[in-house]
Amino acid sequence: MKLKTSLTVTALAALTATAAFAQSQGVSKDEIVIGSIQDLSGPIAGFGKQVRLGMMLRVDEVNEQGGLNGRKLKLLVEDSAYDPRRAVLAAQKLVNQDKIFAMVGHIGTAQNVATFPVLFPKNVINFYPVTAAREMYEPFHKLKYSFAATYFDQMRQAVPKMVKEKNAQKVCAMYQDDEFGLEVLRGAEEGLKSINMPMAEKTSYKRGATDFSSQMQKLASEKCDLVVMGTIIRETIGGIATARRLGFNPTFIGSSAAYTDLIHKLGGPAMNGLYATMTSQHPYLDEASQPIRFWATKYQTKFNEEPTVFSVYGYNAIDGFLRAASKAGNNLTTDSFIKAMDTMTIPPDIFGTAEATFGPQKRLGNNLSRMSQIQDGRWKVVSDYIKQ
Repeated sequence: MKLKTSLTVTALAALTATAAFAQSQGVSKDEIVIGSIQDLSGPIAGFGKQVRLGMMLRVDEVNEQGGLNGRKLKLLVEDSAYDPRRAVLAAQKLVNQDKIFAMVGHIGTAQNVATFPVLFPKNVINFYPVTAAREMYEPFHKLKYSFAATYFDQMRQAVPKMVKEKNAQKVCAMYQDDEFGLEVLRGAEEGLKSINMPMAEKTSYKRGATDFSSQMQKLASEKCDLVVMGTIIRETIGGIATARRLGFNPTFIGSSAAYTDLIHKLGGPAMNGLYATMTSQHPYLDEASQPIRFWATKYQTKFNEEPTVFSVYGYNAIDGFLRAASKAGNNLTTDSFIKAMDTMTIPPDIFGTAEATFGPQKRLGNNLSRMSQIQDGRWKVVSDYIKQ
């Protein structure tokens, strides 16, 4: 009986030690280890590289200042090539081998979702993923923290505003036939429902399509005057360029997935007039805002390339993590980090990002977005945050 009691006590002690380790994995006396998964060799490798460099800039800043409560921040980045299966392998390495404390700024919807079964059983937080999908905070999980207003909410709020401003009579949509495109469409339809207006016409395309003639001819024949674009880069450019060739010139509005300098750099003058919902401002080197100019110049000097809004997403992901980890204090554990986030308010930043607040049942910082338009070959902010 005594032997059994002894074994039971030992087993309980081991379980307690394991639980404690799981909570504080990646945290030592002088270091905090975090991980990120980016597309560094796949279809959006440009974005992945920019997120990574933005993260590195903020990590270097804090480490040059002595770290966080005496601990240096160590960032480990793995490549998913935008493949969910590779994302799972990358997560397994970061969680089980590298023992990261948190996953920060992971890019891609399907890629994030695929890694949840790897992260959550090991008590690893998924912090500020670079995707505007609702799955990043729904259904609720204590280890999910999202910063991005969803594609659904962006369109739900922006489309009625555009209808009113442009006096649009026929709202139509072209969208990618997958969960991303459908979320843009659903948000637009929900927004139209709020003003008792139907979606006049909609047309879709398969991911990877390069010819949008039939889609634009269909919308032109319906005389659509406002077209919602559930598109990313190539499809936004291809769709609008096709419409211009057809002499079809409605107002086009895309989501934050189309808010990138690549649209006007690759698409040229035909892209002028395009609207997109967005949060953080694209950091042009000659931006009127002096703080943005200073930040952009610092980035360019360090990495020998101009920053983009994806660089800002990476920078802000690390900055948000640092705010919570600092608030958690010297005894940084998963539980103390969550406790800090549950009362966290992150103020607006130099890029115009809206205030973010979190709570015990609130895992999305805010659902607000604003609008920019391409004017004379560059994005210009044309609205404040849309509140309904």
